[in-house]
Amino acid sequence: MASRKTKKKEGGAKRAQRASSNVFSNFEQTQIQEFKEAFTLIDQNRDGFIDKEDLKDIYASLGKTNVKDEELESMLKEATGPINFTMFLNLFGAKLLGMDGEETILSAFRMFDPDGKGHIHKDYLKRMMMMQADKFTAEEIDQMFKCSPIDAAGNLDYKSFCYTITHGEEKEE
Repeated sequence: MASRKTKKKEGGAKRAQRASSNVFSNFEQTQIQEFKEAFTLIDQNRDGFIDKEDLKDIYASLGKTNVKDEELESMLKEATGPINFTMFLNLFGAKLLGMDGEETILSAFRMFDPDGKGHIHKDYLKRMMMMQADKFTAEEIDQMFKCSPIDAAGNLDYKSFCYTITHGEEKEE
């Protein structure tokens, strides 16, 4: 995988992509570092997010000053929210590696929910994700929880979360 080249992003995605914590497990550490360097180059104002001004600045640094706002907005609309590093990595990960379907992701969560309640306590999930297989860091898990539907009791509604991952927005009920 280390030799995999990134493809140039093309605008006009049919639907917004989504933030996903498991995207980190799709890349080797060296690849993640390369994406982080690219993210840092694009995040011109160093606020931890890529916005329209950052995109204008990076294009200007490459000699292209006539980029239309519509083009930049189209790029930003590929994400479901502000583009932090996790979202950035997910956008590229989804394009490079493809994304598992909703049922596949639900099946993975169901393994942690033998009673079929539809939710998993975030502390339990965090422990499991830090101890099993492709171990996540506490920071990676906290980033995932920021975009997760967690109730007052600390339970992650994994069905809604899977919908968000695969469809780019929360299901309206």
